[in-house]
Order: sequence, then structure tokens, then C-alpha cells
Amino acid sequence: MNFIRTEWGVAVERAGAEPLLIRHIIGVGRNYAEHAQEMGGDRPERPMLFSKNPLAAALPTEDIVIPKICQDREQVDFEGELAVIIGERCRDVPLASALDVVLGYCCANDVSARWWQKEGSGGQFNRGKGFDTFCPTGPHVTPASDVPDPQSLELVTRLNGEEMQRSSTSMMMFPVVTLVAEITRGTTLLPGTVILTGTPAGVGFARKPPRFLKDGDVVEVGISGLGTLTSRVREE
Repeated sequence: MNFIRTEWGVAVERAGAEPLLIRHIIGVGRNYAEHAQEMGGDRPERPMLFSKNPLAAALPTEDIVIPKICQDREQVDFEGELAVIIGERCRDVPLASALDVVLGYCCANDVSARWWQKEGSGGQFNRGKGFDTFCPTGPHVTPASDVPDPQSLELVTRLNGEEMQRSSTSMMMFPVVTLVAEITRGTTLLPGTVILTGTPAGVGFARKPPRFLKDGDVVEVGISGLGTLTSRVREE
């Protein structure tokens, strides 16, 4: 299943069915203990959720564009993540059947403008994470039936060929089944909802010195069995 761009945004192309539009992007913060530590935050007691603008979704062939509003300081960061695509309308999904509502999985990059995330919006994440092109996805959607255990995948992020992040989805504090069950409690998710399951340690913000994205960079997010998402970076 490939990603395509429609007049309404990015969608998943499906054989014998209408393309599935990405309707909602839900991010999960601090889902890897070492990332929570490097960002100076506590381990959350329950999933820490935020939303990204669904129009932040970008095709694997499209650039990450640093908008002018983010160019007055170095701040745009990478976050390699496993993305979960919800395939059916669901609410109050039991833990035991949480994976039944998953259409498939892919690589994603939860691109984040750190000043807007932390300083520029009163502590709310949406602005800093919701700029156009700030959620590349790809290189395609792997059907859920081809991923028997989403908690046994290796994730590696490289910047200009240099390894920045390496971890296993087994290190998530809240696994995919828990995230789906918890997010749908009292809340309806539509087909085309994307859940970003969190990023491991190694982001640019936490490095000494920090390593933020700049014009000409190339970011690769690879997950075992799901392929590699490659995105070029350019300034608007």
C-alpha cells in the first residue's frame, strides 16, 4: 500500500478500495525511557498524547521544508518513529483485540520545531509539530498481517549517513496494543488515523552540541521489515 497525494492531503492507496485519507495524527510523547530522560522529563504514568495537523503528512518523495517562521533560530529536529495506521472506525477497543483495528505500519519522522514546541505556544506541542511537511511517512504501508509482532522491530535513524538513533520497539513503555486501547477509551478514531508511537533517545535537541536540521540534510528512518523512509531537508 503506497502513499499518494490527493487534493485533501496524503492518503493510503488501497487495491479495490478508495484511497484512505490521513484524517488525524496522534503523537505519543516520552514513550521510550531513555528519550524521556534526555529531554529532562519524567516517565509518564499513562500515554502522553498530542495531535499533529493531518496536513503535516508528507510523502516519502517530498522534502521536509523548514518554514520561514522557524528560520530565525536553529530548532528543527528529527524523531524517527513507528507509525500505526488505523483501518476502521473504532471506540473503546479491548486490549485483547487492539491490533485487529490496525491496517498497517510504516516509518515516520515526527519533525519538531523545538522553540515553537517548548517556548512559542504556551507549552502546547501542536504548533511546533504541526507545520507543513513535518510528518513524513513511508516508504509504504506494510499490512498488519505481515507484522506479527510490532514490538520486535529495530528502528534506526541516520542523518547524512551518521547513525543518530538505534533502538527496538520492545523498549516502548506503552506498546501498540496499550496505545490503541487507551487512545480509544471514550474516543472514536476514524479510518486513516495515524498513531506515532514515540521516538527513542538520540534526537538532535539532546545532543551536545545540539544537532538541528538544516538545508541540504538527508534524514533516513529505517525499521526492520518496513523499509527506509528517506527525506531531504530544505529551507522555504
